[in-house]
Amino acid sequence: MSPSVTQQESDMANVFLINGHQPHPVSPGTLNATFVERAEAFFQRRGDDVRKTATADDYNIDAEIEKLKWADVVLLQSPINWMGVSWGMKKYIDDVWTAGMRGDLSDGDGRSSRNPKSNYGLGPKLSGKYMMSLTANAPREAFSNPQETFFDGLSEDELMRPMHLNFKWIGLEPMPTYVIYDVLKNPDIEADLGRFERHLEKNF
Repeated sequence: MSPSVTQQESDMANVFLINGHQPHPVSPGTLNATFVERAEAFFQRRGDDVRKTATADDYNIDAEIEKLKWADVVLLQSPINWMGVSWGMKKYIDDVWTAGMRGDLSDGDGRSSRNPKSNYGLGPKLSGKYMMSLTANAPREAFSNPQETFFDGLSEDELMRPMHLNFKWIGLEPMPTYVIYDVLKNPDIEADLGRFERHLEKNF
């Protein structure tokens, strides 16, 4: 086997795509599904192995745990729903992360009976990385801007801190977050898709 082929195989990754959109009559999920499709096409062109889950569909908890254990990279595509993830994505975390505390995703909550006051959340069992790609109704200018007083200067990542902590709980390290802004009142989806491709190319 030639060195170039060996190098190419060593660069291949196991990529797990999670579509965290929860369909509603006013938001069927086309936009988030489109970004998942673009991500899948991007990773497949690289030669990566890709698996997917849509949290709004039926899923097997044990199978989802195995996908997380298998993955080198987890990409979460999700709307920002009322300052967090959707209830369907939250249910997925409640189901999968909780079952994973048996030792597949984390060693309980990280504490021991000998030292119950320390190391909460420090029992992760996985290694790898994660990236969040988020759709937002808010404009870019609403974030990291103290003059916009609703968020009081919070950045997108600060707003999504609970999700970052969920990934930290199982041992995954963050990659730069991608955000699609103003999707209802001032959308520019083609430009957003182009930015998304460049974001992926820069980070993978």
